[in-house]
Amino acid sequence: MSQQTVSGTGDTAGGTDDAAGRAAGAPGSALAAPAGGSGGMASVPGGAVVAAYYREVVGPLLGRELPGLRHAAARLGSGSDVLGLDDARSRDHDWGLRLTLLVDEADRAALPAVRDVLAAGLPDSFAGLPARLATTWDPVPGHRVDADTVGGFAASRLGVNPLAGLSTLDWLTLTGQSVLEVTAGPVYADTTTELARLQQILAWYPPDVERYVLACGWQRLVQRLPFVGRAADTGQPLQSVLLSAGLASDLLSLAFLLHRRWEPYEKWREALAAALPGAGRLLPLLQTAATAPGWADREAALAGAAELLAEVQRQRGLPVPDVMVTSFFDRPYRIVSEDLATGLLAQITDPELASLPVRAGSVGQWADCADVLAHPERRPALAAAYRAWRGQG
Repeated sequence: MSQQTVSGTGDTAGGTDDAAGRAAGAPGSALAAPAGGSGGMASVPGGAVVAAYYREVVGPLLGRELPGLRHAAARLGSGSDVLGLDDARSRDHDWGLRLTLLVDEADRAALPAVRDVLAAGLPDSFAGLPARLATTWDPVPGHRVDADTVGGFAASRLGVNPLAGLSTLDWLTLTGQSVLEVTAGPVYADTTTELARLQQILAWYPPDVERYVLACGWQRLVQRLPFVGRAADTGQPLQSVLLSAGLASDLLSLAFLLHRRWEPYEKWREALAAALPGAGRLLPLLQTAATAPGWADREAALAGAAELLAEVQRQRGLPVPDVMVTSFFDRPYRIVSEDLATGLLAQITDPELASLPVRAGSVGQWADCADVLAHPERRPALAAAYRAWRGQG
């Protein structure tokens, strides 16, 4: 996903006192709440609310107090509204007038003044919504217009600053959710030189890293698919179902990779997967793979989904064996050809990746602890695992 500049809201900092007056909730505001409260806001998406807040309040305030300030204004970071997926239930916490203001590194010296202007000039409410609110990470009510450099904000979500360059191990320690927090939200104005460059850097993995994570994704199918039937045949029906569901999840992750889309965290995977090319054929197969009562039906659905995704890989010009699903020795179970992984790995020239003996993939493919993956300051430490594995080659 890439940033989208919101049509009609990309005004540069400026405006009139009349606009600022409306922003406090006066009847002239484009999003003014009806008399008696903010009930009229129930159907307005968070991105539209924040767009109006910038257009009517924050932009004019900066234009008056800091004319000529080069900045970007966007709804980035955490929250369902960043992805445009918020609904009425999203509003019980961390939802509302949250805005990110970014400046280039060359303009870092302006940040104290920006923060002072915001602290002194923002209203207590806008269109019936509080402009100063508590959050799950800060119980003290305050305005949530956060100002930072482009690189500083990126590092706060990713654990590294891509503008300073990303090593191979940096790429492997990124999560799709963290990249989406930096790139997926609406951008309301941008006169910086760095935000578009950041977006371009994070558009997708470098080719060798992509081949490595794809190979590791296929390897998970190679290692586990035969056990779906074997577990059922040995009196372990629950374990067979659990294996099938896990493999369906692995295939969904492969679909994001093959279509070059960053994968969100669990709550929104299916919602974003539904927009992938071919989702109408893939998702029903994954549903069957996860829920069908018979192991043979689940295995067939997994094999069918794998063949669909292998065809996507072939159409992208990446290596795919002529026969990709075969029998597991003489047993009545199926296995995905290991050539799906080895063919991709054979094309890698990056020495760091080529020297990795472990087909682990990115951190999101082998670690699922939220206390690690959801904390950008903790994820870079996982790079030590790759360094240790490289020494085992």
